[in-house]
Amino acid sequence: MSAPGIPPVSFDEAEILAAARDRAGGADFEDQSFREAFRILLADLEASPLNAGGRFGQHARILDSLGVRLTFEEYCRRYPEITDEEIAAPLVVIGQTRTGTTRLHRLLSSDPAVYSARWWEVRSPAPFADWDGTPPDPRIADAHAQVKMILETQPVLASIHPWDAEGPDEEIMLMEHAFKSHVPESSTSVPGYRKWIDAADWSDCYAYLKKMLQFLQWQKKARGERADRWVLKTPQHLGYIDDLLSVFPDAVIVQTHRDPVDTIPSSASMYGALWGLGQDQVDFHEVGQQNFERFSWMIQRSLEARARIGDDRFIDVWFADVGRDAMGELRRIYDWIGRDVSSEAAHAMETWLKENAREKRPAHDYSLEKYGLSRAGIEAEFREYRERFILPRT
Repeated sequence: MSAPGIPPVSFDEAEILAAARDRAGGADFEDQSFREAFRILLADLEASPLNAGGRFGQHARILDSLGVRLTFEEYCRRYPEITDEEIAAPLVVIGQTRTGTTRLHRLLSSDPAVYSARWWEVRSPAPFADWDGTPPDPRIADAHAQVKMILETQPVLASIHPWDAEGPDEEIMLMEHAFKSHVPESSTSVPGYRKWIDAADWSDCYAYLKKMLQFLQWQKKARGERADRWVLKTPQHLGYIDDLLSVFPDAVIVQTHRDPVDTIPSSASMYGALWGLGQDQVDFHEVGQQNFERFSWMIQRSLEARARIGDDRFIDVWFADVGRDAMGELRRIYDWIGRDVSSEAAHAMETWLKENAREKRPAHDYSLEKYGLSRAGIEAEFREYRERFILPRT
């Protein structure tokens, strides 16, 4: 499969590993825990409906992830103190996609006393090999170019999600480098990989996430940044709360809520646009069914985890409440964790609210029918969750 100007690529495991080693000067992988997930993902990508550009993009993304792993291992050999960095009591925002996790995360990250992973950092956590350390970091310009390309290819994404190359973003892209994440299914159809990760042990992936945060924190300190805790955000954590707490036992969890009747078609709309970045044709009913199944699976697992762990580890935040009184909800979260909202934090949060008002972006239009979904079907599937978190507040 090829197209003018786009070189054909292969998802052959040996070829890709050899190319990654060559880029790294012949270094091999010390940590081989990614290999099974990697192999299954490659097989699905080979069989996927990606066009030439989509194949090339996924191939490049995989090589980048392998490069991150090799570069990180080299940094740890040279600077073993990286893995001594303490990631203390992170504040973790979880919830279904389209429940306001991005808005809440970016508001919390406005506090100058906290760390967050920026989009350019999660896309390229390892410094480029040819960078001499002189500011600005070339990863930032590279991230701006990537965002520009994404929005030029699929302008509708600007109405669905606020893209910011230098803004806080999801650590799911750090987990992508462990080859266990929901990122691939947001790009194309990978049914075999999805089935495999649903049954997989994720402990190694969360351990790798901690290492990536240590790596970023070490770099932030070298740049002169100082903070006392992280603010994290990834909807994926909703399905892996036990794994998250096994690696970050003192994590504080903020769970966002919104009716799945609204979130499922909205999420499907975003995934459909992302699939369109690398496919000539998108089966929107497949996208809808995938989102329906994914969030049913994650919400059920979150309900079971909360029953085991206890509600005292969670603070619940509703989408509509943040829309009505964002600063009030932020103060409620800070009260819950025993932290004051400093005057500097309050000013930064209020400034972010003014500069990022929803009406400054195009309206996001979507429907249940386009994605083969129905209100009755969603209400039935998510009955337990809706009765606990949605209907009492309706």
